[in-house]
Amino acid sequence: MACDADLIPIVLGGQGEILDVGRARRLFGVAQRRALVARDRGCAFPSCTIPAVWTEAHHITPWADGGPTDVSNGCLLCSFHHRLIEQGNWTIEVKDDIPWFIPPPYLDPRRVPRRNQHRGLAS
Repeated sequence: MACDADLIPIVLGGQGEILDVGRARRLFGVAQRRALVARDRGCAFPSCTIPAVWTEAHHITPWADGGPTDVSNGCLLCSFHHRLIEQGNWTIEVKDDIPWFIPPPYLDPRRVPRRNQHRGLAS
């Protein structure tokens, strides 16, 4: 019955704010953005210094490809890096809640993952 009723599980934060909504909603909500700001502190792309207020929430696995609107599937990117990632040459993996960016082979044949260390996040 639950499947037929289109029930969608929602993960709540400590204050009851919605953090993960699966595919119930395409755009990240206010509480989700706050969680991304707390984690990423600005554009998550390696070496970018753009502050969080000038960033956009990005689906790591695209919404069109079935990616959920969850904090664990999101990261903050400035508009320049958001367009760069959307071109599909770079990939993003989240390890220990930190977005790691894997460059295309023409930039780094070994494709060594990198992350933004500008904000002093733990290694």
